[in-house]
Amino acid sequence: MRKALLALLLAAGVTPALAQEKTFELKLSHWVPASHPLQKALEEWGAAVEKESGGTIKSKVFPAQQLGKAFDHYDMARDGIADVTYVNPGYQPGRFPIIGAGELPFLMSDAKGGSMALDAWYRKYAEKEMKDVKFCLAFIHSPSSFHSRSKKITVPEDIKGMKIRPAHATMANFVTQLGGTNVQSSAPEVRDIIERGVADAVTFPWGSVVLFGIDKVTKYHMDAPLYVTTFAFVMNKDKYNQMSDKQKKAIDNNCSTEAAGRVGEPWGKFEDSGIDKIKAMSDHEVYKITPEQTAAWKKASEPLVKTWGEGVKKNGGDPDAALAELKASLTKYNALAQ
Repeated sequence: MRKALLALLLAAGVTPALAQEKTFELKLSHWVPASHPLQKALEEWGAAVEKESGGTIKSKVFPAQQLGKAFDHYDMARDGIADVTYVNPGYQPGRFPIIGAGELPFLMSDAKGGSMALDAWYRKYAEKEMKDVKFCLAFIHSPSSFHSRSKKITVPEDIKGMKIRPAHATMANFVTQLGGTNVQSSAPEVRDIIERGVADAVTFPWGSVVLFGIDKVTKYHMDAPLYVTTFAFVMNKDKYNQMSDKQKKAIDNNCSTEAAGRVGEPWGKFEDSGIDKIKAMSDHEVYKITPEQTAAWKKASEPLVKTWGEGVKKNGGDPDAALAELKASLTKYNALAQ
């Protein structure tokens, strides 16, 4: 009977492995609104995987913290609450020290090139730093800066006494170092904490200022490439390991440096478009800083490199080598800030 079935399968041009291939429906989770470009990026990622898997891996995107809080998305992938999640490593200070290099001020200049450079550099480190998930890809948004409700921020001394919602752990350290107070919140909560006076300012990318309604509670916007935020897509290991070799290949082909660029580029364009939108608002002031002020910010940020390096050393890494490798990768992809 078994031989007869095998003969029928072979006659039909179907291998036994393909005949037994299980169908998966992946839950892809993120924590920004469905109107954010990340929604489309994840939908396109899922569609590409479905096509390459011959339709055996389908997916559904769950936006806006439907499956869990923003801070929990790494653990959600680890624990199988979602199959693929969008992670901001900087939401958990000290947990992912190496990728924090990407958060250092005045380092990256471009979303697409920066995403590809970060991803290509981080892959070998992710094997240890994110070992309890399958690392898919890393990316960034476009460089951005401070958005304030009450005063212009032009020099590092302006931060003293202010309450700032930082984008990640590195910016939080910067705020503390400059005499400010950090107010922690996820991105969807920023408008509320500024509106209530819990925070005076935020570091946030431009397009998202408008998307999250932060333009309704801020007025002054520094136009300088102060920082970027690093992000990652990660996958539940057990779900990946249940897949056939063909299905794994469909995942792997879309967990690549090229795929990182495909995610980073449209988001970067979306964020960059926010500058002109805010400039067009009559009650807002978008301002550039002078070369002297830029130099002051760069000088003030130097201790952050040391702090980052100490965190890497505690986890057995070599910060000098890691940072040199990252800068070389940024140079390769034309995304190193000057």
